[in-house]
Amino acid sequence: MGLCTFKGGVHPYDGKDLSKDKPIQEYLPKGDLVYPLSQHIGAPAKPVVAVGDAVLKGQMIAEAGGFVSAPIYATVSGTVKAIEPRRVAVGDMVNSIVVENDGEFKSLEFTPVDDVASLSKEEIIKKIQNAGIVGMGGAGFPTHVKLSPKEPEKIDYIIANCAECEPYLTSDYRRMVEEPEKLIEGMRIILSLFDNAKGIFGIEDNKPDCIAKLTELTKNEPRMEVKALKTKYPQGSERQLIFATTGRAINSTMLPADAGCIVDNVDTIVAIYHAVKLGRPLMHRIVTITGDAITDPKNFYVCIGTNYAELVEAAGGFKTQPKKVISGGPMMGFAMFGLDVPTTKTTSALLCLTEDAVEDASQNATACINCGRCVEACPSRIVPSRLADYAEKHLEEPFEQWHGMECVECGSCSFTCPAKRNLAQSIKSMRKTILANRRKK
Repeated sequence: MGLCTFKGGVHPYDGKDLSKDKPIQEYLPKGDLVYPLSQHIGAPAKPVVAVGDAVLKGQMIAEAGGFVSAPIYATVSGTVKAIEPRRVAVGDMVNSIVVENDGEFKSLEFTPVDDVASLSKEEIIKKIQNAGIVGMGGAGFPTHVKLSPKEPEKIDYIIANCAECEPYLTSDYRRMVEEPEKLIEGMRIILSLFDNAKGIFGIEDNKPDCIAKLTELTKNEPRMEVKALKTKYPQGSERQLIFATTGRAINSTMLPADAGCIVDNVDTIVAIYHAVKLGRPLMHRIVTITGDAITDPKNFYVCIGTNYAELVEAAGGFKTQPKKVISGGPMMGFAMFGLDVPTTKTTSALLCLTEDAVEDASQNATACINCGRCVEACPSRIVPSRLADYAEKHLEEPFEQWHGMECVECGSCSFTCPAKRNLAQSIKSMRKTILANRRKK
């Protein structure tokens, strides 16, 4: 049987060898912890503490600002030092709660559930909501909303995004290698919410050990299945993953639920297990610190709110001063100009590179040669070269007519363009403009 995949895509250097064999290592922060109130799609969280308040690890410090929102919990014990705007990875200044770490990590007690099967569906959803769980693959959509579709009986597939197709990232890989049982238990909890659904673990075939391990663990699970995916970027993109594993297609006007699917990241599913079974709110995540500028690349188990600079130091610091620092992976991550930035619920990696390939390429950008490589690579089957032309001329109507809103912003077009044009950047900027104009109307 052939590997599951989709049309288009590219094969960038994956860089995973730097950190894939580094076991997860717990890191306890030393400095202040910063908790941005917007770590998710939807309304920002609202502080429930004031400057000067003492807090314990696991204590709620900000409540959800609405249904599409998520609470935030302290990940250390200490004192609320400030509530003020702080810089985040994308460059924005976001109102944040700053906690002075006392180094004692005194924690509230959490109450585990002996028998998850005894919980009602509503109780499970409430536990996920109260735990502050959001999509930890990068999107940050509140998970309780995703798991509350209008017609739950029409959900056929719960897809665990185990692809980790973004180059250099290995946090999901380490989680699957070291704690696959938690992933299975998390999937079992989600399946209990949907009577007609089947669980699928979609894993790229460059992770044969994960495929073998999860296949063994699910051999007696009639509602679970492991599917091997072709190693190709962006195999882990939501639309491409749904098509590869189920053959169903969605577009920009649809949600996965419209195609009978729900997709969750590996860390998100494990966080659901922690919340429902162990009673623990979302306080930690695995972050990969990697790149050829890092002395000793590692996978850290991190308290959310930990400063990036501390993690770089814990990975041995820089062996060479980096020319490019990226929050996330090289294809869809955000370039950063400093490390005084906190990790958040959606932080997956910090990538530090000795060469800035994008800067070098942009200096040599030339006119489009009409080769069609961007069209061949595009997983959305659109024409990036033409869309970029419309974007650069601010022509919204033809941009939409040529299906520019179907772009998934994966960057495959820019990666494959021999003229070194910034196609993805132009298209992404135009999409943001159009969405902003729609909101104004």
